[in-house]
Amino acid sequence: MSIQSSVFQSSQWEAIIGLEVHAQLLTRSKMFCGCPSDYQSSDPNTRVCPVCIAMPGSLPVINQQAVEFVIMTGLALNCSIAEATHFDRKNYPYPDLMKGYQISQYSNPIASGGWMDLESSGVRRRVGVTRAHLEEDVAKLQHVRNRSGESFSLLDVNRAGVPLMEVVGEPDIRSPEEAREYLIKLRAILQYLEVSSGDMEKGALRCDANVSIRPKGSLEFMPKVEVKNMNSLRAVFGALEYEFQRQIEVVENGGIVAQETRGWVEDRGITISQRSKEFAHDYRYFPEPDLPPLIIPNSWVKSVSEKLPELPEPRRDRIISQFGLSSYDASMITTTRSVAEFFEETVKVNLQSTKPLSLRAKGIANWITGESARLSNETGTDLLSSGMTPGKLSELIGLIDEGVIGSSQAKTVFEESFLHGGDPRLIVEELGLRQVTDVEVMVPAIDKVLEDNSQAVSDYIAGKETAIKFLIGQVMKATNGKANPNIVSELITTRLDSRGK
Repeated sequence: MSIQSSVFQSSQWEAIIGLEVHAQLLTRSKMFCGCPSDYQSSDPNTRVCPVCIAMPGSLPVINQQAVEFVIMTGLALNCSIAEATHFDRKNYPYPDLMKGYQISQYSNPIASGGWMDLESSGVRRRVGVTRAHLEEDVAKLQHVRNRSGESFSLLDVNRAGVPLMEVVGEPDIRSPEEAREYLIKLRAILQYLEVSSGDMEKGALRCDANVSIRPKGSLEFMPKVEVKNMNSLRAVFGALEYEFQRQIEVVENGGIVAQETRGWVEDRGITISQRSKEFAHDYRYFPEPDLPPLIIPNSWVKSVSEKLPELPEPRRDRIISQFGLSSYDASMITTTRSVAEFFEETVKVNLQSTKPLSLRAKGIANWITGESARLSNETGTDLLSSGMTPGKLSELIGLIDEGVIGSSQAKTVFEESFLHGGDPRLIVEELGLRQVTDVEVMVPAIDKVLEDNSQAVSDYIAGKETAIKFLIGQVMKATNGKANPNIVSELITTRLDSRGK
């Protein structure tokens, strides 16, 4: 039975998804010239030269650092590295392409044949990585409308020529959830290697997706659609979810999915048709005549391999084993290299604690994944750019262990140090946050709470032990959170137990 005839007899479909991820590389200069690559904050058309704007007679020169970054990425993705490669001309007539062609790689990429492991709902699957190759970014069109209503486009050439690495995945992804995990893991690898910022909002990481459907159990492929304009993880998830359902509806209503390029419209939550899908021959690839073949000696690959840092997944597994963290906590800690290093440095600094290593590590992880993550989301300041340091976090935890402050005061101290960089011990004194441990100071507040909450007192005496949590909370409220909760609990329990006799 053919695909077309079996389609109408089955409502069980699976998605076939392959991602093409473009990452701008963190080199100081552009891919084929000496212009600075830091175009983001520059005035339009100020980071350009004859090579960028394709002046006759200008010749490209390969950026060695960009090549090394692709070798690093290829090794991290378990790819084979080509001993010899070359650049090609990819021809297409877009207004943001200065030369009328893009210098890219087609038939012989730097890295190929890799893989990445994904884990979803406890199931681990291996997803293939077809290739990682180098190319140059294009200029940027800005579409504007003047006061009279006329629309036109402006061209900023600053971005043209910035090194761009394309990582092409095999069509092994089966759901939007897996696609999101693939992107998160790939971005983490690029950030660990420090080859790309991975910032999707600024365009440093861009994703296109090839999507098709087929009846579950079938091995044949149906026409695919390429989806563009996805600039966030949320957009990738939404676009794939929408496109999967759209294609099912097309086929189940008797239609045929057109092989085309579609764009994701964020505010409408839909994809729209942009153009028919190109094939490789449409680009008329041929070897770039102005660049010689690129030889990559084994000695270079070995040298790059020796410089690779510990990658996210091995680091996560080691942290679980070494510090006893849960898989969830370890995954959160190792999402970025800087946070993982902050965590491990804090554990080292926190040696004065008498707690077991696993408890110390768990406490530190809670601050990083809790208060630090909250403040980062609210302020846009990440942990490494904040005023908090491993030494200050260790000092803050020490203040809690010593009974100088309680958990509520600790959050205030953490926030003040995170935002303004103050020393935790000094913050405690300056803000008057030192915890009250003097029994004579606490007794009047306890007696007043017991007097005002007779029902809770009766509940406790009658055997409802949870009532004591309410009474402790009232004392903490009356003392502005400064009373030591352990001492408060002990004093209340002693008083109530004596009444119950």
